Amino acid sequence: MQVGRWNHQSTANSSGQTRDTRDGHFQRERSGSRPPQRGGGFGHVRSYSGTRSYGSSGRAPARRGGSYGGKRGFGSFGETEAEISKFMNKSVVTTEEPVFVPEHKFADFDINAHLKNNIIAKGYESPTPIQDKAIPHALLGQDVVGLAETGTGKTAAFLIPLIDKVMKQKGERVLIMAPTRELAVQIEKELAGFAKGLGFRGMVAVGGANIGPQIAVLRHNPAFVIGTPGRLKDLMERRSLDLSDFGTVVLDEADRMLDMGFIDDMRAILGKMSKERHTLFFSATMSKDIERLIGDFLSSPVIISVKRHDTPSSVDQDVVRIPRGKDKFDVLAEMLKDSEFSRVLVFGRTKFGVEKIAKALSRLHIHAESIHGNKTHNARIRALEAFKAGKVSVLVATDVAARGLDIPAVSHVINYDLPSTYEDYIHRIGRTGLGVEKIAKALSRLHIHAESIHGNKTHNARIRALEAFKAGKVSVLVATDVAARGLDIPAVSHVINYDLPSTYEDYIHRIGRTGRASLKGRALTFVHGL
Repeated sequence: MQVGRWNHQSTANSSGQTRDTRDGHFQRERSGSRPPQRGGGFGHVRSYSGTRSYGSSGRAPARRGGSYGGKRGFGSFGETEAEISKFMNKSVVTTEEPVFVPEHKFADFDINAHLKNNIIAKGYESPTPIQDKAIPHALLGQDVVGLAETGTGKTAAFLIPLIDKVMKQKGERVLIMAPTRELAVQIEKELAGFAKGLGFRGMVAVGGANIGPQIAVLRHNPAFVIGTPGRLKDLMERRSLDLSDFGTVVLDEADRMLDMGFIDDMRAILGKMSKERHTLFFSATMSKDIERLIGDFLSSPVIISVKRHDTPSSVDQDVVRIPRGKDKFDVLAEMLKDSEFSRVLVFGRTKFGVEKIAKALSRLHIHAESIHGNKTHNARIRALEAFKAGKVSVLVATDVAARGLDIPAVSHVINYDLPSTYEDYIHRIGRTGLGVEKIAKALSRLHIHAESIHGNKTHNARIRALEAFKAGKVSVLVATDVAARGLDIPAVSHVINYDLPSTYEDYIHRIGRTGRASLKGRALTFVHGL
């Protein structure tokens, strides 16, 4: 973990050493960078021919050297061994990580007593690294840049100090920007828990939902407004949202918002706010665009890095080999019929593909739902709730749509398509493609309870799919990387990469869905022609 200052300030690493950052860029120690890649093999390679041969008898030991028996082709998808190794080989070498000892306890923070009681009631005792470092600076009113991934507790890291601020400063209002509807809803739920009985309200302003009720709620001047950049800008242009009223802004998953093309909306929104505002900025990565945004809109921020680049140690990662001529969806459907796959997240690349997979699984009598950007807000919520409630066993999602969602008890994460980045991979597997919706529906036709989540599904449909999966009503969730980014689904037994993720980040995001909270899980990746 690193804490630093922007511009001409010193930066401290976890050993207490400091160095100058005169060039205006935050320079991270090499120890905080992505770990060196060891070998080309990762996890296990499984062969699947329509039977249970992908099991232990079909495993090949992890190979070192960057290839699988010298074969390079992965069939018509054009996926190479390099594409696979850049994700899964991250867990080949196991290292002992130092035990984090927080400097504070929540009881130590100078915050509202009722808020402190709510924190304790939620079972919080010791803060996570990002909370331990960010909360004290945020309580002092300092701008903060937090480099942290999903699952590090960053939501509480900004909500706790800002709730305290709203309680102590009359008329204080907070604007929170998030990349997806699901993440915005998740943040609002966390807010409701922390702010229980405190006498103020928050609201969600996202696309895919009727704007009328959102405008009506804004007339009551809620203390917290949580939304996606596009809808916030729309409300601003309609003169329903007066940004001059807000003294604090949070940009959550700023890198993802940039990836989704929200940069102009973000700048337009920030440009309408007071230059004296308090800004908290969270991102999983630090790019040139992120640096420019920080330089333009933050004032001498404290930089805190708690990035975790490795694959969750409790997740078993596997590659499922699909023989040439064998349909990938058929393999997925047959796997999902096994009782081992009790609650499954399936990730696909595209909104259309995710929707197609979920529908195909449903036709096979596999209870599946999908979440993706094209679904309305309400549809995504319904899908999520159905998945959470166990009404659907499969949730098919894109990475963007799933980012930030909290879904417990995911047994498997399946990468039907490879994620675009390593970060997305980590997000996917921490929760334990070719057509997410198709997969989910095909599984359903096979009497495998599957759901899908992807961008083409409405918000409510995605929420329903997620809730059914969480509740165990469906055992398989098929998702695109975008739709599933940030979803927190507990107790996932398996994550299946039906398609290879595009990047190591997407791979980590995928398999991170299983094995949460030290629970065991398994990640499987489908590849052609190995």
